[in-house]
Order: sequence, then structure tokens, then C-alpha cells
Amino acid sequence: MRIPAHSVCTAIRDDIVTGVFERGSRLTEEQLARRYGVSRVPVREALRTLESEGFVLTRRHAGAHVAEPTEQEAADLLDMRALLEPLGAARAAQWRTDAHLKVLRGLVRLGQERARRGQGEDLRSLGGWFHETLAQASGSPPLTALLTQLRHKIAWMYAVEQPERPVEAWAEHGAIVDAVARGDAERARALTALHAERSMSLHRLKRPDRGRVRVSQHVVNTASARN
Repeated sequence: MRIPAHSVCTAIRDDIVTGVFERGSRLTEEQLARRYGVSRVPVREALRTLESEGFVLTRRHAGAHVAEPTEQEAADLLDMRALLEPLGAARAAQWRTDAHLKVLRGLVRLGQERARRGQGEDLRSLGGWFHETLAQASGSPPLTALLTQLRHKIAWMYAVEQPERPVEAWAEHGAIVDAVARGDAERARALTALHAERSMSLHRLKRPDRGRVRVSQHVVNTASARN
């Protein structure tokens, strides 16, 4: 059975984002192959992909290391998201399907319910799914891929606090969906830009802990590799 490189790539990326591999730590093919129970071939391919995404840096004579973005580079991630998410929402107002709207409205209902109950951990997951679905509704695979990569990098670099008034935050999500449903691209863009601007204050830059690699609990998904 050959494990696909994209499954290995997802496993390594998740472990970088969650801090299993700290910024600046060395990544060897042998180490990664042993950790995920795969051969070195998909690991090598995964590292190339992660380098193109900016998670990994290959140094001459030193091999692959987890990248170490500067504070300015981290700040740039939020600025890029603030530009691209409104574009995605405007495109979604033009290209969304009924299926997209059904999922978005369902997530808003759940978000509002969890916000009233004060279930913060659920809100984090629901917010991620909401923005992922909104990006997919844009009908632009390149834009969706960029926004997905930005979300991964922001989760890697930042800890995000819950808003003081989560019910109001989810009301903003609901207003965005209403604009998308009406096909009002400019209102969807403006509401999403305002929402992204307000969320910036909730992001706190993570300070990496040096000199340690935690034990990974990540299991590579092998289902797609079975014949």
C-alpha cells in the first residue's frame, strides 16, 4: 500500500500548525517517515509542497527545517486575508449554489445557538467551516486554495480569542449570508471586510517554545491509499 503524498503533507502541516514541530526545528525524511509510518518517497514530495506553501525552508547543507516567519510576515497574513475574504464573499454572491447557501445558513443557525450557550470551542470550529464554505462558494478554486492556505498559516502563527459578544459576531455572519443569497456582491464584500477588520484585534501572536518536539497524535489517513 502506497500512502499518497497529499495525506503525508496534511499530517506534517497539521503538526507544524499545532506546534508538534516548533518553528526552526529540523525535519528529516527518516524522522518523518518513521513518525507517520510511511516510506521516504511521499515524505520527500510532501516537504516540497510544504516548502512551496511557506511552512518549510530547505537550507543548503542543513536540510529541511520548519520555517520561522517574522512578525511582519505574520502581520501580512492578516492583511492578505482582509483583502481576499471580501473578494471571496463578493464572488460567492455571484456564483454560490443552493447547496452552499443551505450549508452556510445551517452553520449560522448552529453558531448563533452555540454563542447563546457560551460554547466557545464549538464556535471556533463552526467559524472555520463557515469561512471555508464561503470561500468554496466563490466558484474560484485558486482563490479558495489561497484562503485555505492563509487560514492554516494564521492558525500556525496566532492564538485567536473569542469575541466579547459572540452572538453579535454570528449576526455578522448571518448578514453576510443574506447578502450572498440576494446576489448583492458589494454588500457581501463590505460586510466581510468589516467582519475581518473587527476580528484582527482578537489575534495574539504565538511565541514558540524552543528546543522541543511534542509527540504527535496525528494519524495519516490511509483510506484513499487502499486498492
